[in-house]
Amino acid sequence: MPTSHDIPLTRRQLLLAGASLAALPAGTAMAAPWPTQPLRLIVPYPAGGVNDVVARLFGERLARTLGQPVVVDNKPGAGATIGMAELAKAHDQHTLAFGAISPLTLNPYLMKVAYDPLTDILPVASVMYAPVYVMATRALQAQRFEEVLRQAKTAQGVSVATSGYGTLGHIMVEQLIRATGGRFVHVPYKGGSQLITDAAGAQFDLLLANPFGPINALIAQGQLRVLATTGPQRAASFPQLPTLGELGWDKANLTSLFGFYAPKGTEAAVVARLNAAINQLLRSQDMRQRLLQLDNVPLPLSTEAFGTLIRKDYALNGVVIEQAGIQAQ
Repeated sequence: MPTSHDIPLTRRQLLLAGASLAALPAGTAMAAPWPTQPLRLIVPYPAGGVNDVVARLFGERLARTLGQPVVVDNKPGAGATIGMAELAKAHDQHTLAFGAISPLTLNPYLMKVAYDPLTDILPVASVMYAPVYVMATRALQAQRFEEVLRQAKTAQGVSVATSGYGTLGHIMVEQLIRATGGRFVHVPYKGGSQLITDAAGAQFDLLLANPFGPINALIAQGQLRVLATTGPQRAASFPQLPTLGELGWDKANLTSLFGFYAPKGTEAAVVARLNAAINQLLRSQDMRQRLLQLDNVPLPLSTEAFGTLIRKDYALNGVVIEQAGIQAQ
């Protein structure tokens, strides 16, 4: 679970989102025709995951729109900060990155990064958000999230597994502790495979995770039960289940946000053209269906609105990390 953010937008942000789909504004001109060479699309995660799959989907379609090949370059490692550092030092007008916003809004608080997250990397376009599923393993008898809260108020408490220390899931655990006063015991993992194995083996009570293949398989097999989801609206796969926001836990109602980025110095007209092209793809029925099939929700926004969400998330994470005493590792 790469990152966190609140989705609700102001009327101004929604207007900006619509404005981004229009033609480039008067006076915004590129110094030369662009693109003049293939685009390099950095994916700061391993091949085969959701980030890689979505990046390649967009790469294929952007190549048709822009008239140049889009070459995906996987640069995984260090919580995606290696790939983002590679982006930050590129100054050729033809290098982009796709991924979660956590390397900009969360990781800089938890590790040393080789870039300034708010100045060295430019937001280009948001693409989608992924809800977080609050799931019970077979170790937990609760059928509703309200029952989980009651157990958390007992000496027994509730053990909650996440994909790691300092991740979105960890932030959610800390927010639940602060909001409810309950005893939620964080169980951080360092790898997805062991997390999935232990979830199937009921080695903890709750699991906080974005939906993806192995998680969805455990849900289908009945080894995990979804009690609640997160986001501004109910998850399409579980419309009968409330969000944490509906249950009254707004600060824990976080999602993972993904988008495109460019290095500092990229011309404004290039960013504007990319934003318009990406939003056009997001509004196509084919792309929307492909993203929804991956349990992600399309989120077309203007560059300005995307940047606002990133800055807001960065500030929020800083407060939560300080209050929770989460130390850099």
